[in-house]
Amino acid sequence: MEGNTKRGPLGNRRGMSLVELIVGFTILLVLTAMAVPMARGNVRRIKERELSRSLRELREAIDKYKDMADAGKLGPADGVDTFNYPKTLEALVEGVKGAGQGADTKIKFLRRIPLDPMTRTREWGIRSMQDDPKSQGWGGQNVFDVYTKSTEKAADGTPYSEW
Repeated sequence: MEGNTKRGPLGNRRGMSLVELIVGFTILLVLTAMAVPMARGNVRRIKERELSRSLRELREAIDKYKDMADAGKLGPADGVDTFNYPKTLEALVEGVKGAGQGADTKIKFLRRIPLDPMTRTREWGIRSMQDDPKSQGWGGQNVFDVYTKSTEKAADGTPYSEW
């Protein structure tokens, strides 16, 4: 009767043994444990790159505004104590009237306020020229610098708000 029994290449086995399941599960667990920190680090690096790019874009717009105001290419400022810096971040998006022959034109410095990748909002911390460089408050006189409102720290321990 031995000839009538049908056996596959693995014999009568229909599944995996408990030992094989444990070994397979352990391998998956180790691979997952290695992949999660790498993925988190990659997400952090991407956010840091985006933060750096957004800060650079905002600061370049503020500097361009200041240079044009110093050169007399912008209309009169809305405040006496602005020191030729924009009064608000929105002024960089909405634009300001030009001076002289360009008085009919509106000069814009940003299409929109960039997204803060750390807080996922378009709200940035602002410092005026008169504020302390490390202050978290804004005096409201002008927009001299911007920073993220995130309280997180970079890998080197520096707060993102000091970038």
